[in-house]
This record gives sequence, structure tokens and C-alpha cells, in this order.
Amino acid sequence: MRKIPATIVTGFLGAGKTSLLRHLVAHAGARRLALIINEFGELGIDRELLLGCGDQSCGASDVVELANGCICCTVAEDFLPALERLIDRADPPDHIVIETSGLALPKPLVQAFNWPEIKARVTVDGVVAVIDAPAVAAGRFASTTPELLHDNPLDEVFGDQLACADLVVLNKTDLADAATLDRVGGAVRARLRAGAKSITAAFGRIAPAVLLGLSAAAEEDLDTRPSQHDLAGAHDHDDFESFVVSLGPVGDPAQLGLALSRVMQSHDILRLKGFLDVPNKAFRHVIQAVGPRIEQYFDRPWGAEEQRLSRLVVIGRKGLERAPIAAALAAAVSP
Repeated sequence: MRKIPATIVTGFLGAGKTSLLRHLVAHAGARRLALIINEFGELGIDRELLLGCGDQSCGASDVVELANGCICCTVAEDFLPALERLIDRADPPDHIVIETSGLALPKPLVQAFNWPEIKARVTVDGVVAVIDAPAVAAGRFASTTPELLHDNPLDEVFGDQLACADLVVLNKTDLADAATLDRVGGAVRARLRAGAKSITAAFGRIAPAVLLGLSAAAEEDLDTRPSQHDLAGAHDHDDFESFVVSLGPVGDPAQLGLALSRVMQSHDILRLKGFLDVPNKAFRHVIQAVGPRIEQYFDRPWGAEEQRLSRLVVIGRKGLERAPIAAALAAAVSP
């Protein structure tokens, strides 16, 4: 019986994983995809964004959400049961795509494909790491050599994601010049495992034929995918935290966007994303923020039975000043 191929899409917070998946779904053609989406915070945003893409091949039953925790730490409890439900369906998917949270380590997930329950039925077609090229250029991941990985928990996660990859997508090339991309590309390639490839992209626009069909069988060569946590035998996320801020109707999303830039910088927020209720607008407003960059757009109409809410997920290093952050965001939407 042919094994169902699965692609693991990893990459740090805000690298563009969901944009890549949206493009993949929109151009999947006759290939039946199923998606497993993992969120670090308690509020699922990425699944909603994928369901809002308007593509009929992306149905609710084909997009499974695993929220409130990194998938690498809940393999047995959450991931394996979700995967088994997909492959046990009467009409199993042609290909399964797994989007990890930005703080997840991919290697424990690859290891899970050797579990007896699924080993004969699914294989890891490839591990794809999506990289935010401007963020690397700006020094978000402080060290550029393996010897300094432990100095920065961001770089530790980033390094593990690179070390496990079969294909690296150097994303957001529209936000960097050629010289910067050359420098970042060289630094990234220097940290890749033997045989791993890298390509460039803007807005995660990569053809499905490039992403799917790598035939890596990654679960069979784990020894070539080193992890900083191999010796420790465990991984936790004590260095990071997230919380949700609920806001009322937002009359001026642009004003909130300006405030977000100031709040993220002053409180060292790594990632912020969510949906806004804009009065007198039939469409849901999406807001995405990483570093100094803010993206805002309307994605789909609010459902007839859907409660219109403005909610934002805030992710950062441990010790976020929750009350001041929530107060600053609330002040930004006050009339």
C-alpha cells in the first residue's frame, strides 16, 4: 500500500508559513490536500486564514487545528490522533501538509512518523523551512555560527528548524535588496545539512511541484538532522509566552496599526496577529505584525451566525507586560 506523503512546514514566527500554505492550496489542482495547523497561542488564527482563502478544495474537514501549545511537545497527545483520523478517512488525502507553530522544533515531529501506528502508512516527503529574509538580515537571530546558538533562544529554535530542513524558502524577498539577499542566503546555506536546497520567494508563492514530491523519507535519516535538544531529550517553551487581547469594534484600523508598531517595539513583542471588527464593514479585517512590519487587509465576509469580535494574539519572550500592552492597544481604538 502506497504511503501517504506528508510535508512539514516549519519556520520562525511571522516567516510567512500561512501565506505559503494559502498559495499552495489555491494552486493544488486535482491534488487533495489535508492540513494540520499548529498554533502556539490559545486563539487559532492560521486555520481561520486558510478557511478564508475562498478555495473550495480547502474545506473545514480538511484543515485540522492543534492550538494552545507547540506540536513538538504534544506529539502523542494531539498530533498522532489527528494524523490517524485523517488517514483513516474513507477518502484519505493525497498529501498531508503540517504547519508547525513558529516556536516548534521539527525533529520530534519527524521522529513521530516512526511510531508503529503510522509508520507503514505515512512518510515525511520533506521538511520545508520558511525563512524571513529581512528578519535574519536585521539580526533577529543574533548569532550566525552554531557555537553561539545557546546565547539566544530565538536562534536556538531557528537553528533547529534549519538543521532539519530538506528545502529552505528564503521568503519576503520583496522587502530586501539583492546584496542583502546574497548575504542572508550565504549565511543560511552555511547552516544547512548536506543535500538541503534553498530557494527564494515573495509572499510564499512557490509552485506545489517544488514543495511537494521531495521524496525525502525524512524519518529514515534522523541522524543527519541534528538538534540542540537531542542530548537534553526534552524541549519546553519557558523562554516564550502568549496571551490574547480582546478589543471592541475598531473604527480606524490604520490608527491601530500605527499604535502596534510603537507597542511592539517598546515591549519587545515578537509576533502579533488577529481579526478586527470594523463597524459598517461586511468583511473581517486581518492584522499581522512581525518586528516593525504591519500588514492589514479584509479577507472574507463575517458569517451570518458569526460573532463579530476584535481579538489579537500577542507572542513574545517570557515576561511580557500584559497589562500595559493591553492598555496601550485599548487606548489606540478608543474614540
